[in-house]
Amino acid sequence: MAVDYLVIVVYLAGMLAMGWWGMRRARSKSEFLVAGRRLGPTMYSGTMAAIVLGGASTIGGVGLGYQYGLSGAWMVFTIGLGLLALSVFFSARIARLKVYTVSEMLDLRYGGGRAGIISGVVMWAYTLMLAVTSTIAYATIFDVLFDLNRTLAIVLGGSIVVAYSTLGGMWSITLTDMVQFVVKTVGVLLLLLPIAVVKAGGFAEMKAQLPTEYFDPLGIGGETIFTYVLIYTFGMLIGQDIWQRVFTARSDRTAKWGGTVAGTYCLAYALAGAVIGTAAKVLYPKLGSADDAFATIVKDELPVGVRGLVLAAALAAVMSTSSGALIACATVANNDIWSRLRGLGRTEAAEDRDEVKGNRAFILLMGLAVIATAIAIDNVVEALTVAYNLLVGGLLVPILGGLVWRRGTVHGALASVVVGGVAVIVLMATRGILANEPVYYGLLASLAAYLVVSLATPATDAAVLAAWRERLAGRSPERPSEPVPASQ
Repeated sequence: MAVDYLVIVVYLAGMLAMGWWGMRRARSKSEFLVAGRRLGPTMYSGTMAAIVLGGASTIGGVGLGYQYGLSGAWMVFTIGLGLLALSVFFSARIARLKVYTVSEMLDLRYGGGRAGIISGVVMWAYTLMLAVTSTIAYATIFDVLFDLNRTLAIVLGGSIVVAYSTLGGMWSITLTDMVQFVVKTVGVLLLLLPIAVVKAGGFAEMKAQLPTEYFDPLGIGGETIFTYVLIYTFGMLIGQDIWQRVFTARSDRTAKWGGTVAGTYCLAYALAGAVIGTAAKVLYPKLGSADDAFATIVKDELPVGVRGLVLAAALAAVMSTSSGALIACATVANNDIWSRLRGLGRTEAAEDRDEVKGNRAFILLMGLAVIATAIAIDNVVEALTVAYNLLVGGLLVPILGGLVWRRGTVHGALASVVVGGVAVIVLMATRGILANEPVYYGLLASLAAYLVVSLATPATDAAVLAAWRERLAGRSPERPSEPVPASQ
């Protein structure tokens, strides 16, 4: 195990070094929060794939493969479908807006009002819980590596992510995500996948050992697949953590085609996880928990050195999602909630250095909150379900409605957020957090409120819509209060 430990330690040290290097580049708000909006296709594709494929997609995806066979790929597959839909249909317009948060987009489209701050609170809760669930996963990985207790593992893993994210913001996260993308590709797709299949005796032996349901592409069930589409595919379309990566694209073409490549990669990653899980079912048919499949096959079947690299891949998956959710959470907390509560709005100019210091402080503060919450929460699935139910039930309709329907109004958007969010909360309390009804009926309630209230209230001011169309076309510059960094 000494070689495996060395691989992990070198990897973690490299993450911190990149955080320090990123700090030297993050000289403005734009550099710190969206990497100066300068990422080319390769960097953009790699980092986008890294953020959407986290611990749930890697460890959880293998676990679903262990439990259901090839149809266990559907969870990660719907994530890939969502990223493809975002990239093909919406990313170019989103990139041209030149904003920092989803709530800023709502302000531009609907002309301001309370919808912005309320949507900011919902988005903050989503990104916080997403960061928490990713941070909890450190307990599993460090338990396998070092036999650490849960609290110490969360503090160790969380502190490394908070450190490099605080130092360099999006530049540090971009650099570390690119490395994490390479590590995941090598560790999971090029090493663990073929080794697992060979150890299980090949596909013919796997088919002979397992029930036919394990090779049914719809074996997980139609209702489950439909729920995955609602939660994960739609969630990819509107999450701040995803949009903030779109904002980093150098051009709308980069956002569209780079995201398409990343989405296609996700589809391959989904199938790989399911196949690895299916192989683990052949090798270890009676594991106590399906989520133990990844750690078990890595510990027992991989040679020294390779084992360390694959565990580093799992760690990379968790860190990429965790850091992306953390900077999204801090960006929303600072720009959409704290600034509004202080009455700063969007008109008061600030020095670049003060902007960077303020956002850096919020990443540190939110990071500490994420670590503390992760220590206190035990059920990862419930926490993630709450996050996505609130996101989809409360924000999907006003965001997509604003992009595709001219008649939508600020009052309709506000009603949609409130009615959908309340419906989701009430139904989770009465039907259970893991029930399907909260997201089904919450989304329908949100849509009904948006349509009815928008049609019953005056249309959005023509000047607001004209300014919105100019911004969508890329003809309106960034706000004067948000300085554009000099070319380097």
